Amino acid sequence: MQAPSGAPEWLEAFTAAERPELWELAQEQQLFDKLWPEYNLHGNNCRYFGSLLPRHARFQLLFLDRRSDRLIARARTIPFRWDGTLEDLPAGIDAVGLRAVDDTGRPTALSALAAEVDLDYQGCGLSGLLVQAMGSVARDAGLTPLLAPVRPSWKDRYPLIPIERYAAWQRDDGLPFDPWMRAHARLGARIVRCEPCSLQISAPVQDWETWTEMAFPDSGQYVFPGGLAPLTIAEGVGDYWEPNVWMLHDVRGAKAGTR
Repeated sequence: MQAPSGAPEWLEAFTAAERPELWELAQEQQLFDKLWPEYNLHGNNCRYFGSLLPRHARFQLLFLDRRSDRLIARARTIPFRWDGTLEDLPAGIDAVGLRAVDDTGRPTALSALAAEVDLDYQGCGLSGLLVQAMGSVARDAGLTPLLAPVRPSWKDRYPLIPIERYAAWQRDDGLPFDPWMRAHARLGARIVRCEPCSLQISAPVQDWETWTEMAFPDSGQYVFPGGLAPLTIAEGVGDYWEPNVWMLHDVRGAKAGTR
């Protein structure tokens, strides 16, 4: 595939269908796992991530730095059936992923699952280019719109603020307060719904203590490093629901990346 409009000349873009060995390299060496808080790698319902290849290889994206032949970014997406109404919009990333793998209906839209950029390349605008590339593959496949269950990048600073309030915060220029939401907004996306219960992680307290390097000596609610919402401890189990914000990109018109 072509690199998105505005990409640096050293950037090469591929789908996993075009370069399956690169995708396997990222998986085998866990190249992007370090970008996530450890707890975030242990979702209870994340079997949909395992369904992406080979079935949806053409919707998985890879960015390569041609100067060093280094794999520097990855985008994971999944096609799903949606009738375009809020009533039919799945309740977050778990719900959209499970619908995609369990529903036998024909997909009509594409959902982002993750946009991952190597730490050494963050701050260069590559995350926005990944979103543009997602829009391109969605449009080319007739799967429009592109939806993203956005994980707000600064929400961990405000874990006690409900996601609906946080998502409504704006800067003086009218753009979202949150940087990752703002990146989507600059590409034309709009907020369609907030999801306080998007990704479920329920595990024994011992696991949570390992993941967070904290002790949870009693039942109750706790904030923890990297958490977007409180963790509830009860009867030896920690329950956590990560919030997301659904943002919608209408990619039917001009080529993605021309804004």
